[in-house]
Amino acid sequence: MFDSIDTSLIDWSRAQFAMTALYHWIFVPLTLGLALIIGIMETIYYRTHNEIWKKTVQFWMKLFAINFAVGVATGLILEFEFGTNWSNYSWLVGDIFGAPLAIEGIVAFFMEATFIAVMFFGWNKVSKGFHLTATWLTGAGATISAWWILVANAWMQYPVGMKFNPDTMRNEMDSFAAVALSPVAVNKFFHAVLSGWLLAAVFVVGISCWYLIRKRQKDFALRSLKVATIVGLVAAVCSLWSGDGSAYQVARTQPMKLAAMEGLYDGSCGCGLVGIGLLNPQKKSPSDKCNTFIARIEIPKMLSILANRDANAFVPGINDLLAGNYKELDGSMGHSISDKISSGKTAISALGAYKAAKEAGYKESAGFALQTLNSNVKYIGYGYLKSPDQVVPDVPLTFYSFHIMVLLGGYFILFFIVMTFISYKRELAKMRWLQWIALWSIPFAYIAGMAGWIVAELGRQPWTIQDMLPTNAAISRLSTSSVEITFFIFLLFFTVMLIAGVGIMVKSIKKGPDIQTEV
Repeated sequence: MFDSIDTSLIDWSRAQFAMTALYHWIFVPLTLGLALIIGIMETIYYRTHNEIWKKTVQFWMKLFAINFAVGVATGLILEFEFGTNWSNYSWLVGDIFGAPLAIEGIVAFFMEATFIAVMFFGWNKVSKGFHLTATWLTGAGATISAWWILVANAWMQYPVGMKFNPDTMRNEMDSFAAVALSPVAVNKFFHAVLSGWLLAAVFVVGISCWYLIRKRQKDFALRSLKVATIVGLVAAVCSLWSGDGSAYQVARTQPMKLAAMEGLYDGSCGCGLVGIGLLNPQKKSPSDKCNTFIARIEIPKMLSILANRDANAFVPGINDLLAGNYKELDGSMGHSISDKISSGKTAISALGAYKAAKEAGYKESAGFALQTLNSNVKYIGYGYLKSPDQVVPDVPLTFYSFHIMVLLGGYFILFFIVMTFISYKRELAKMRWLQWIALWSIPFAYIAGMAGWIVAELGRQPWTIQDMLPTNAAISRLSTSSVEITFFIFLLFFTVMLIAGVGIMVKSIKKGPDIQTEV
């Protein structure tokens, strides 16, 4: 059925969705983090009644508003693309995937929309306590919104709480709790939100240092730095914890992604973690016999510890996973990808036979076909693959993206330790070189976040839903030219929005907070 789909249609549809998602993610983490920092700053204002803190809050709130508005626009288009470009996916799992997105829209988004008005226009119109509450509830709404979106994304990474209904040809939810409280979802939420806090902290620290470099609004800058450095330090250290949890969950639920993240083709017991490595460009496929790395620095046994909490545990590589040389979550031995493809094709054939027999009224034949389907439905998605090599993601891009994220994460832990210590010693105003480092660290925070999402999404290819639905079976039947045209339309639209949003923020930063005197 899906073999006739033009592969360029799949590539263009993936490119369009990836482009939309990456543009959207430019704005989301800053929104999440600024909401927390603004809430802390306004709490200080509420307790101290110091008007400088109020002006500080209002300045960062203005940047929050600009970022929030553009983020909403890109997010709406992203959700519509599920219906336009990925209609087979939406049909198959809409009952499951749509539930968290509906809750996000009805509860979280309306919560944000309600209280953000008070947050921006309620100064001197409501009590300080009510305004503070509105500020925190706006941030809470943004965070709850992130929770439900990440629940939906985590389900694509680790599909649970559902069963396939052969009569409706859809996967249907049978446990909302399993979907909403999946360990993958919980960990993904903490890691994504903490990355947003970290990015916003880097942003506030960098912009504050810009004012110190320009010798403007020194008191405002130092006050902002004290709040942002603490938030950044907490976020950076906690990201280390959530990152460890992510590695453990990936090892359990997406071992092929983990192998690609580490450039691990052949597994071993007591497997080391690559700290820094340079892949051999001559290795094009798992069957190539050349060395995987040109050079690498490895931490002994660390990957076994991260993946299994056991320094001597076996971590399967790409070739092991292709051959079935690994253990499933229940402890049973795995199956080779060739066997899974064969089982998947059997399931697809049995589904067709079941439908035909049922329509013809042959109950016995329908029952036999249904039994065959149920025995093989676990691997039905593999039936749409043509070869085992298709389950291997882009190893170089996944590997380098993962290690860029990890190295930048380590950098930001050191960065915030230094910045927090110096900020509270009030020495930062004298250290111009460190101010410049802080300012130029802002783009690194964005790169780290983008790299993390590339690992999460590209590392699970070719699956739209892990082990269940490959991209070639999830796509809408559209003309390739229409997707190409809309790709460039969206690219232009998002680029204009990005330039406009950044331009307005830069203008606001140059103008500075409305503080007339220094204290």
